[in-house]
Amino acid sequence: MKRSITIILSLVVSTAFAQLKPVSYTDGSQKLNGLSISPAKGNMKKAGVLILPAWKGIDKHAKDAAEDLSKLGYYAFVADIYGEGNYPTDNKSAGEKSGYYKTNFKEYQRRIDLALQQLIKAGADPARVVVIGYCFGGTGAIEVARAVFPVRGVVSFHGGLGKDATRVTDPIKTKVLVLHGADDPSVPPAQVAAFQQEMRTAKADWQMIYYANSVHAFTDPDAGNDNSKGAAYNELAAKRSWEHMKMFFNEILAN
Repeated sequence: MKRSITIILSLVVSTAFAQLKPVSYTDGSQKLNGLSISPAKGNMKKAGVLILPAWKGIDKHAKDAAEDLSKLGYYAFVADIYGEGNYPTDNKSAGEKSGYYKTNFKEYQRRIDLALQQLIKAGADPARVVVIGYCFGGTGAIEVARAVFPVRGVVSFHGGLGKDATRVTDPIKTKVLVLHGADDPSVPPAQVAAFQQEMRTAKADWQMIYYANSVHAFTDPDAGNDNSKGAAYNELAAKRSWEHMKMFFNEILAN
């Protein structure tokens, strides 16, 4: 009886600690507001996952991903790319602000790096870190690979794949997984072809998985279900892509 009570209390305590916590950090004078969560179960290897949100900044989808990763035993941190006072309020401002960072990719990379440091401060082993991102955040995950950040791998969920043709393609050492809607109108075939050639030129270890009947934002339940709008949730593709991510993690974090 006492043993049963002890086990129950241990579960309650571990669950109590597995909660998202606000973390303030800075980029110069710019205040950034991220979210951190510890593993809800044992994580002897102290692996960590940095989550890069979609174009409107930290949203429910990113928070849910962090909580789900915690349940799997990972440290997780949700990055704030825009900073306090600069959060988009609608699609127009989200497009403008995310477009700025896509063009000024060095600034995007710096904001990602600052968030990575917060993930490590929270307890993740710097040698066992992965970066994932959704939509605009998926673009950021690819930028992590291009910047040759010392992470085990990156995962882009329905992210933009484009890169200015004038940019040099350096060797990519990070393993890359792209989870892509087969009917995504936001990423035209020419952009996909250019990305794949970039990966070949960079001699990257990369994978790209397509999901049928899926458009942009297929993992986000708040995206609606009308594919004709170009962005919509696809429950099956969302489940499959999450499982593919887990398989990728198991492979790259095995040693």
